[in-house]
Amino acid sequence: MISACAFGGSGVAAKPLITAGLDPLHVTWLRVAGAALVMLPVAWRHRRLPLRRPALLAGFGLLAVAGVQACYFAALSRIPVGVALLIEYLAPALVLGWVRFVQRKPVTRAAAVGVVLAVGGLACVVEVWAGLRLDPVGLALALGAACCQVGYFVLSDHGSDGADAADPLGVIAYGMLVGAAVLTVVARPWEMDWPVLGGSAYLDGTRVPAVLLLVWIVLIATVLAYVTGVLSVRRLSPQVAGVVACLEAVIATVLAWVLLGEHLTAPQVVGGLVVLAGAFVAQSATPKAGRTDERGGRDTAPVRTGGAGSGEDVPGEAAPDEEAPRRADTDEAAEGDTPGLEDGQGLSAGRRTS
Repeated sequence: MISACAFGGSGVAAKPLITAGLDPLHVTWLRVAGAALVMLPVAWRHRRLPLRRPALLAGFGLLAVAGVQACYFAALSRIPVGVALLIEYLAPALVLGWVRFVQRKPVTRAAAVGVVLAVGGLACVVEVWAGLRLDPVGLALALGAACCQVGYFVLSDHGSDGADAADPLGVIAYGMLVGAAVLTVVARPWEMDWPVLGGSAYLDGTRVPAVLLLVWIVLIATVLAYVTGVLSVRRLSPQVAGVVACLEAVIATVLAWVLLGEHLTAPQVVGGLVVLAGAFVAQSATPKAGRTDERGGRDTAPVRTGGAGSGEDVPGEAAPDEEAPRRADTDEAAEGDTPGLEDGQGLSAGRRTS
């Protein structure tokens, strides 16, 4: 939720800068480059991380940082904002497909229902029907932004796998450095109107120093947003965090209403409530805390507690030792036949280790 609020506040601070004369792509470069500068001490502290996880850092920087921004802004030049935003936030549905068909992990019904509600509500929030027109290239770019956002959720979770888990702060720091390098080539900041940052911008008629808005975008809407976002993915799951991230569009719309004077319509209010409902339903899919085995996975398998043939399964309780004499004769045959643990089923609720 903190990450969604922080991400959602970026547009409110960026729009006055754009109105003051900065190009949207230049604002994006300032955002990422400023965050990379802030995270530079963290990158130095984790200077061995690029040698250990180079693919993870490169993927996070290219997809989760540069890819999302570049594809989204390119899509805006060809299709309406609402359509681009809706397609980008199809990412939670794509995450479910990735988890189910690529990682071959089960997807809970609550997460699926949450995605449907969130996408439907988001369509109302962005009023996707307003100015709808079909542009294949623009739609492809928006879908590219959605795929890059899938990379953000999947890579954020992947970095926590195994004994060689990468520190999330280190991943974000190097991701920002990679993203800033890529966006420097795309945005060409040497062509930016730098004097705008020394002047003022207007927030719903209120004069605000432009540099103060930039500080908000860098520290809150980028550094805080990415840090809390990656941590939330690791504590929840990619599919659940993806649905909750849809709140970003709702929060951005509400903040624009409060701070920029952009009024909400009835469909937008209803859509926001539907998105909230979807996020609430999806959060109910968060795995319950369970016992942890020696490999780091949760062992949720039931243990027999009744007598022979009772068929009663109560999780977490040991079976009474009523047949100890007979068990001595059958130890060899019974070894390795613990109910519920065949084929690694006892680890199905935990993270897969690498």
